[in-house]
Amino acid sequence: MSVATKSEKIQRLAELTATKETGTGASLWREAFRRLKRSKMAIIGAIIISLFVLLAIVGPYLAPYAPTAQTWRGEVFPNRGEFVGPRAENWFGLDNLGRDMFSRMLVGARQTLLVGIVATLIGLVTGFLIGGLSGAAATLGGDAGKRVDSVIMRFIDMLLAMPSLLLAVSIAAIMGQSLTTVMIAVGVVQIPVFARLLRGSMLAQGGADYVLAARSLGVRKRRIVVSQIIPNSLSPVIVQATLSLATAIIEAAALSYLGLGNPDPAIPEWGVMLTQAQRFFDNAPLMALYPAVGIIITALGFTLFGEAMREALDPKLRG
Repeated sequence: MSVATKSEKIQRLAELTATKETGTGASLWREAFRRLKRSKMAIIGAIIISLFVLLAIVGPYLAPYAPTAQTWRGEVFPNRGEFVGPRAENWFGLDNLGRDMFSRMLVGARQTLLVGIVATLIGLVTGFLIGGLSGAAATLGGDAGKRVDSVIMRFIDMLLAMPSLLLAVSIAAIMGQSLTTVMIAVGVVQIPVFARLLRGSMLAQGGADYVLAARSLGVRKRRIVVSQIIPNSLSPVIVQATLSLATAIIEAAALSYLGLGNPDPAIPEWGVMLTQAQRFFDNAPLMALYPAVGIIITALGFTLFGEAMREALDPKLRG
C-alpha cells in the first residue's frame, strides 16, 4: 500500500466525525451507541473482547497447573516425535517440555493483552502529541504554523511509506530481543496513523462555526484548541485505537515468531508459544493451533468492534 493510499484512508476516517451534532440535537456518541447496540458485528466483537479481557484477568487464577512446571517431562519425546495430546488431566495436551498447554494458554492471555495495550498506548500518546501539535499549528498558527505542520507531516509520511512490519522488525532488531522491545517497536509503528488521524480531524473541525465564533469573541487560540477543537476531534482516534489493538497483537506475534520477542521461553505468551511450536508442527500441530486460534479470534473481536464503531460514527450513515 502506497503512502498516498494510507494517507487517504486515514484522512477519510478523520472526516467521518467532523460533525459534532446531528440534526436532532442528539450527541454524536449517544447516537453512535444506539447504532452499536443494533449492530450484530459490534455485539459479536464486544463479546469476544469481553471474554478475552476476562480470561486475561482471571485466567492465571483458573490455571490448573503452574504454566512453567514440567510435570510430565518424561511422557514427551520431541526427538522421536512422541507427544501427548488432549486428555482428562491435560485438556489441551502437553508441549514439548511436558508443560500443560491449557494452563499456558490461560496465563498467556494476560501477556498478550498487555503487549497489545501497552503498544497501542505508546502509539496513541505519542501520535496524539505529534498530531495535536501539527493540527493546532495548521489550524490556528498562521503561515508559520502551516510551515511547522508541513515539516511534521513530511516526517510522518516517511514513516507511513515504510511497511509497518518491516519498520517494527528494524526497530526490534536494533533494540535487542525482549518483551519491552516488542511493545515499543509495535507502538512506534502506530504513531504516524494516530498523528495523521488527529491532525486531519482537527483540520476538519478548524472551520466549524463554533471555532469561528470563539475567534471572533477574542478567545485565545490555545484555549480554542485545548477546550474545543481537540475534544471534538477524538472520535476517529478512539475508533483507530480499537482497531490498532488487533494490529498490535498480530504484529507482536509476528515479531515473536521471527525470534525478536521475549527471550525467556518459560513465560507464556501466545506469540512466543506459536514460535516454539513451529519446530514440532509435523508431529504436534495442536501446539501451534491453540495460540494461533487465540490470536486470530482476539484480533477478529477488536476488528469487528472497531469497524462497527467506524460505521456508527459515519455521518453518511446517520439518519
